[in-house]
Amino acid sequence: MSRFLCGCLEGLKPYVPGEQPQDKSYIKLNTNESPFPPAPGVEEAVRAQAGVLNLYSDPDGLPLKRALGALYGLGERNVSLGNGSDENLAHIFAAFLQGRGAAFPDVTYGFYPVLCSLMGIAYKTVPLCGDFTVNTADYAAITSPVVLANPNAQTGIYLTAEQIEELVLQNAGRLVIIDEAYIDFGGQSCAPLVKKYDNLIVVQTMSKSRSLAGARLGFSFACEELTAEIEAVRCSLNPYNVNRMTMAAAQKSLAEPGYFAECTKNIASVREYTATKLKNMGFEVLPSRANFLLARHPEIGGGALYERLKAGGVLVRHFGGRIEEFIRVTVGTRAQTDVFLALAGRILAEVNNENG
Repeated sequence: MSRFLCGCLEGLKPYVPGEQPQDKSYIKLNTNESPFPPAPGVEEAVRAQAGVLNLYSDPDGLPLKRALGALYGLGERNVSLGNGSDENLAHIFAAFLQGRGAAFPDVTYGFYPVLCSLMGIAYKTVPLCGDFTVNTADYAAITSPVVLANPNAQTGIYLTAEQIEELVLQNAGRLVIIDEAYIDFGGQSCAPLVKKYDNLIVVQTMSKSRSLAGARLGFSFACEELTAEIEAVRCSLNPYNVNRMTMAAAQKSLAEPGYFAECTKNIASVREYTATKLKNMGFEVLPSRANFLLARHPEIGGGALYERLKAGGVLVRHFGGRIEEFIRVTVGTRAQTDVFLALAGRILAEVNNENG
């Protein structure tokens, strides 16, 4: 630690992203990326921006905001753009959580506590139920802003729009932030509710369902007043936060709804196929509406299974805490999934032989 680091950051533990190893070729089922390329025409749209990279990108991004808002019957003043949804969350935390604190589940997206630590935001974790579901009643007495990923990271378990609305209605004076990074794989977005409630913010991303993880485009939906305040924070940090190529890629992606529907339908189908196969192998698999599955097997711990899969050329994700015995598996193509399932089956057979 240098002598120049601010004292308030001495204990900061940064977010640890999923592995992106370069040592050999892996089947990557660890970072919830889409297994499909971006929509047709996206590459061409990006290339068309190459000749004007000497010029700043549009700081307002109005055409993209209008297109995003149109998905849910919202206007451009209900939308804020981010360099990935992590940046949207940072803007929101800075605008509304500093001095108020936050509450979120004990098993959730690991970026939330990191942002709180970075910004000096006190936070409370609310335990998930024994079946890893969120009980919205557990938040009824909480007055600080509530942050929920829906479907939840890292479980994939989904709350209905009606349940989210109940959460919002618990306390009209409390802000509720819903992170819908995985909503397109089988859930109903709460974005339209921002027209009805001024204490709701919904965050989404193009990284997962629209195959643009490398482009980094996130966005938030909220009433006009909240959005104006989010925009004030954004413009105080980096008014040109979304580059030209990303905007072009995003707009072209939105112009291809058929491709989007085909990809998300395929991923949902392979998810159910994978879940069935894992259960037949003796795994417990949590019910997921995301593009990943959280699974554990009674014969081998999550860490050991992760290591053996990696040694065999398949990357999955392993976490500690309450889900230490699980592995999180991104839904890939059917071919990738079959390789993973075959390797997992061989590992389980080896474990049975080792145990006699």
